[in-house]
Amino acid sequence: MRLEGSCHCGSVRFSVEAHEPVPFMRCYCAICRKTAGTGGFAVNLGADRATLEVEGMAQVSVYRATMDNGQPSSGHRHFCKRCGTALWLWDPNWPGLVHPHAGAIDTPLPPPPSVTHMMLGSKPEWVEAHVKP
Repeated sequence: MRLEGSCHCGSVRFSVEAHEPVPFMRCYCAICRKTAGTGGFAVNLGADRATLEVEGMAQVSVYRATMDNGQPSSGHRHFCKRCGTALWLWDPNWPGLVHPHAGAIDTPLPPPPSVTHMMLGSKPEWVEAHVKP
């Protein structure tokens, strides 16, 4: 499925092919929560990095978080440096994939049959996670 996305201010537009745009992942780690500015989670979709096309790349910056051990995260979090919109994550451990944030996707997505919850131990108490036993 071809996904079209953009940042809030419109400086960056991108498209990418995702073989399975759903289900998506909700990650509750502090990095995803704080860098994406979301209500307790960031939603990432897996897509084919070779198909990523970007307009406005000059407005894209990359953030690499520092882990608890003081080392940089392997994840390269791409965002619009004008408005701060989280756009996609790329990790050299999986070089063929790119993970766009669903909040930046403009293409209507089908409802997910399920949602994967990640890093529940990092979830703050105010975030409600509906997890099936």
